[in-house]
Amino acid sequence: MCGRFTITTTKGLIDRFEIMKDFVPEQMETSFNIAPSQPILSVIHDGERRRLGHLRWGLIPPWAKDEKIGFKLMNARAESLAEKPSFKKAFQKQRCLIIADGFYEWKKISGEKHPFRITLKSGEYFAFAGLWEKWNPPSGEPVFTCTIITTEANAMIEEIHHRMPVILRQEDEASWLDPNQKETSQLQHLLAPFPADEMTAYPVSQKVNSSRNDSPDLIKEEIR
Repeated sequence: MCGRFTITTTKGLIDRFEIMKDFVPEQMETSFNIAPSQPILSVIHDGERRRLGHLRWGLIPPWAKDEKIGFKLMNARAESLAEKPSFKKAFQKQRCLIIADGFYEWKKISGEKHPFRITLKSGEYFAFAGLWEKWNPPSGEPVFTCTIITTEANAMIEEIHHRMPVILRQEDEASWLDPNQKETSQLQHLLAPFPADEMTAYPVSQKVNSSRNDSPDLIKEEIR
């Protein structure tokens, strides 16, 4: 699964994800402990261009009666996207990139869960494969939400957890976003575990357990 992640800088982000400057939000804040229900930086394709904006983490299907369902749909299993009513339509037409430079996972050691931060060895940005939806509440403005797709863990991450978020290869991001690609069978192969030899993990402070904590010390390696 994926329950927390980071964007520790926004330098070079617009160029990395090929966004025109007219289609970016006014504010792009860093965070060392992004949690479900928070707005997260995401890229969609509107049919003409890429747009960068914020989506609330925790997908609310358009047929939902209560927005609390979003807390149960922060992740979507790659293996069942095409069948699940909550994700089927979005998989066909409303895919997104969710920007990150690291994520957290917890490993059980001697009966206690210990957090690890996982990044690319290069330290560069990457994109989780995501889905987005528009939900119209009984009153008020529409709410735009998203979910992060997960898959089997690679050889490195399975030492920590049996699942991992889908990290797209940079060269596959355009295919994932392509609004003209509605044959999901042509996309399923993109939802594979990212190569273990291109990733690294290290232990971090238990402070990351609380989403109220958000400071640079959360990503420092903790010697145990």
